[in-house]
Amino acid sequence: MANKLTVGEVLERAIQREIESQDLYSELSRKMTDDAAKTAFRQLYRQEKGHQKRLEQYQRGKLGSGTLSYGRVVDYKIAEYLDQPALPPDMKLKDAFLLAANREKASHTFYVSFAAIHPAGQVRRLLEDLAAQELEHKQRVEFLFTEVAFPQTDGG
Repeated sequence: MANKLTVGEVLERAIQREIESQDLYSELSRKMTDDAAKTAFRQLYRQEKGHQKRLEQYQRGKLGSGTLSYGRVVDYKIAEYLDQPALPPDMKLKDAFLLAANREKASHTFYVSFAAIHPAGQVRRLLEDLAAQELEHKQRVEFLFTEVAFPQTDGG
């Protein structure tokens, strides 16, 4: 894959990634038997939906100052953060949590990189905020992973 993409192509891929994350969290919330995990994945779904909406606002030119030209070519290896494997249907739950954590880490890195090429202003702050939220998502998913991968036993 070429490392050079236009801002428009990056936004398209980022929006698609947010949709894929929504699908992942929706599927995981249906598979969970633990109510706390179900709730966590539903919340993550809603937050990723919010990210999608904000990126679509950028795409439509509705964010004001600090946006880049939609056709501007960027070469910041952003594409590498967006290309991640999907959730296989037969994946074990703990592996699904690891996949989700890695997706969140990649999303965090993507937003940090994308923010760095923007001038100071509203869009940069938005992207930095999205990066922080993705890092929070990663921490949440890692917590759920530890609950599944290292369950508490009766002996402590």
